[in-house]
Amino acid sequence: MATSTAVIDQQLVADALLKETARIRRVGRRRQGRPAELVRLTGAQLELVKLVRRSPGVSVAQAAAELGLAANTVSTLVRRLSDEGMLVRTPDPADRRIARLELPEQLARRVGAYRDRRMMALGAAIATLETDQQATIAAATALLGRVADELERGVA
Repeated sequence: MATSTAVIDQQLVADALLKETARIRRVGRRRQGRPAELVRLTGAQLELVKLVRRSPGVSVAQAAAELGLAANTVSTLVRRLSDEGMLVRTPDPADRRIARLELPEQLARRVGAYRDRRMMALGAAIATLETDQQATIAAATALLGRVADELERGVA
């Protein structure tokens, strides 16, 4: 009997976690004004732009591995975003077969400023909590990383 209660509790926690993280992201996007260039992107395109912002010079293969997508899927995304001027592809100096990805300077600044605004707002919201609650969120963040690792390993 305890096992079924634990499963139900875990499912309720998982449901609440997905709901609240989606809500945090949604409110952040709405209140912080996503740059116009990003509004029309698909989810996969947006994830690639965010990855390139965090890791300028990432290769297509590295981006595919990080995003959990096939390399040819990322290549298609890169081609479309490059055609729209949202990504810059440059050959790797050591191996010209490898393309390194970067955001155009102006877009990198706009996306960075957008992320900074969202981080500041989220940080300010966290700062309204009691010190022990802030510590709980900090500890939970590390645990969420472990949960993500488990999901990547294909648990369940």
